[in-house]
Amino acid sequence: MDFSLLGPISVATGSGELALGPAKRRSVLALLLLQPNTTVPLEQLIDSLWEDEPPEHARTVVQGHVSRLRAALAGGGAEAYGIELATHGSAYLLRLPEELIDAHRFGELVALARPESAPGDAVPLLREALGLWRGPALTGTVTSPPFAAAAHALEEQRLTATEALARAHSALGQHEQAAAVLYTAAVNNPLREGMVADLMQALFRTGRQSDAMEWFHRTRRLLDEELGVGPGARLKRAYEEILRAEGAGDGKSGEERAAARTAGAAAPVDPRVPAQGDPRAPAQVPRVRAQADPRTAAAPADPRVPAQAAGSPAARSSAPRLLPRPPARFLGREQQLAALSAVVRSAVPGESPLAVVTGPAGVGKTACAVQWAHGHAEAFPDGQLFADLRGFNEGAPAEPAEILRDFLLALGTPPDRIPTSAQSASALFRSLVAGRRLLVVLDNAQSSAQVRPLLPGGEHCATVVTSRSRLDGLVATDVARPVPLQALGAAEGTALLGAMLGAERVADDPDAARELVELCDGLPLALRAAAAQLTARPRWRLARLAAALRDERRRLALLSAEDTGVAAALRMSVARLSADDARLLRALAANADGHLNASVAASLAGSAPEDIQDGLDRLAEMHLVDEEATDVYTISTLTQLFARDEGSGSGGRGG
Repeated sequence: MDFSLLGPISVATGSGELALGPAKRRSVLALLLLQPNTTVPLEQLIDSLWEDEPPEHARTVVQGHVSRLRAALAGGGAEAYGIELATHGSAYLLRLPEELIDAHRFGELVALARPESAPGDAVPLLREALGLWRGPALTGTVTSPPFAAAAHALEEQRLTATEALARAHSALGQHEQAAAVLYTAAVNNPLREGMVADLMQALFRTGRQSDAMEWFHRTRRLLDEELGVGPGARLKRAYEEILRAEGAGDGKSGEERAAARTAGAAAPVDPRVPAQGDPRAPAQVPRVRAQADPRTAAAPADPRVPAQAAGSPAARSSAPRLLPRPPARFLGREQQLAALSAVVRSAVPGESPLAVVTGPAGVGKTACAVQWAHGHAEAFPDGQLFADLRGFNEGAPAEPAEILRDFLLALGTPPDRIPTSAQSASALFRSLVAGRRLLVVLDNAQSSAQVRPLLPGGEHCATVVTSRSRLDGLVATDVARPVPLQALGAAEGTALLGAMLGAERVADDPDAARELVELCDGLPLALRAAAAQLTARPRWRLARLAAALRDERRRLALLSAEDTGVAAALRMSVARLSADDARLLRALAANADGHLNASVAASLAGSAPEDIQDGLDRLAEMHLVDEEATDVYTISTLTQLFARDEGSGSGGRGG
């Protein structure tokens, strides 16, 4: 759940934005978010909501808005995020992790940046911070003075961050980028003399003297017309410095001087390395700056290799290689492997490609992602990172801060320099990998919110996520490309059995092999468990196991091998459902052939079709049912068997 103040007031959840209602209700929420985890008196809310004399029933109006906000937050799953809107006498308290508020994350990122001492780290941090803005601050609130003042304060922070980003670019000799960052902000704030002065200097350093001088004269006229004053000391100083530099130009053109300045900036010590003593600095890394693509030089290749240039053989040999071993006897999936390659190839310049491999429990998502990662490791010479997010394991899912710590340690960051907050650690991670060619594989994700802090920002990085959920939130906000996996067909399933048992054994009993594939619903996990049963019983023919699996009471037990099996995998999926959705799944399992529509599902559940539609959608999102076409749903036999079992009644989390 994410709360936005830096633009329109909104609350985003994994299933979309919450409906917040009219401006006054949004304003109540905004005021509580501006003072998170602090009691806000009712009188302060009333004074802020009405610019003129409030009506007699103002207290009742505010109380009604709070009540509806509380209901909306609860409906969006606030409790799971540790969010509570509490009443304390005649005051209200919005209790929540502050990192869920975009303005808080913005402030942390800006505070972490050091544009003068560590400009190379500061650029991605500040770009990330400014990327959180979606429009004017507090859009959608009432126009009273308290909200105007709060919006102005936030906008001032935005301008300060913009100026800091420009200074970081200038410190790196990237004067074109500095001018581009400042231009729009200066157009919108023409009387901000410091910003105009910085823009003039950036323009001059790129050889655009006439543009720089025009900005001075334009601003001087505006100051005179609007305020009746002349330019301040900083603006005049920038103007005089440009004049002096022009006078000492020794006959060279502006473009020639700009080229000379750029060449002179290519010092043997990389200015992006944080100053000695900076607690965020992974290492002091003096190296020659690459002169080819400046994007590939945005960060040292590996902070554990202080004397190596980025991409050198020595640097690559120490790059992290965290992928698990390749999957044994991996077969098929050519279409999905090609789709993963296409996601990386077709990435828009400036964006980091992101693919989400989705499908039901046991379909082989992890195997597919790891197989592709090993096959394309050479395309990511700066390392491959892997993490199991434990989204559908027993116990709690992995916290982003835990995974980020592992990643930062693998990248060579000293333990005492790893930030404790997930937001700061995420920003440092993005900064370290911004210019690298790195692959990140995030396995078994529970939600989009769990994944987002772990995404690298560099366009040369790629990320592959696997999940039983579709992760629609990542598709919406991060342009993730879904790569769905389906169950294996008869030919593919039989081939997998042959690879596990030996082609001769399968060829001796081809009809039984095809029946085994059908009884296993084509799930690779179930087929591997069946193969394990047959491997342990070398004298059994395939037909004997097929006969045993026809007994629906024994099938799930037989398709288990020690700590691996279909029942265990399905149990973890059902454990993530609400009690209502778990009951709906059990009702659907009563359908004889596993094919149904919303009307049939409603009849089985004893509800109206409109009352169970959202539940059907959630089950489809988790791949516990499959929506083959509009209002055409199927439920696999193994899922039916599991849902019918009385043990599935303990799967829901409570309503």
